[in-house]
Amino acid sequence: MKTSDFDSYAGNYSTELNKWLAVTGESVDYYAEQRVLHLARRLKQLDMTPTNILDFGCGTGTATPYFLRHLAVGSVLGIDVSEESLQTASLQFAGLPASFTNISRFEPRGDVDLVFCNGVFHHIPPADRMDALRLIYRALRGRGLFAFWENNPWNPGTQWIMSRVPFDRDAIKISPLEARHLLRSTGFRILATDALFLFPRALRWFRPLENLFVKIPLGGQYLVLCLKDGD
Repeated sequence: MKTSDFDSYAGNYSTELNKWLAVTGESVDYYAEQRVLHLARRLKQLDMTPTNILDFGCGTGTATPYFLRHLAVGSVLGIDVSEESLQTASLQFAGLPASFTNISRFEPRGDVDLVFCNGVFHHIPPADRMDALRLIYRALRGRGLFAFWENNPWNPGTQWIMSRVPFDRDAIKISPLEARHLLRSTGFRILATDALFLFPRALRWFRPLENLFVKIPLGGQYLVLCLKDGD
């Protein structure tokens, strides 16, 4: 998708996505918070406490308040290709310890504790994905973490929703196996691969059991959590 296409959806991104997520009974904000909550549990298990976070492909910054609330980071930097989305994020989260800038102006300095990325790589042409991962790798400090979230093409519900969302229907999906291969090729060490969002709201009574199924790659989204080795 072109940058101009993302610009055109900046003002109604959540509205458009919520229209199709309604079949699951949940909203954009529900999934945004649950992703961060799951990541917080993983970080606690690893005894890792990041102080800053880079949201790669932040869009309109939906996850920003959840980073601050559930990860207790001191600062958030969101980067994206869409100027309209960045302006929306800057206005919506003014007053929070968060800033937003175009990826073209971002200079990796190897000082980021945690990079978070959700549903971005299916919009990046396959030939450009390694370059994006190398930028993320350079942005992280040694022993920094990368939380790579993607829509799961092995989940029929995800396939159905993506085929109808205007900004996702032409996306080139990436499977958990492909993601793990790319991440290892970049130099990351994979710590965990989890699949989430197996049960829609109509079956929410079964959600406490989801932790029993995270290693089965059937959920609507998956997380590959990985580490940049080094001092």
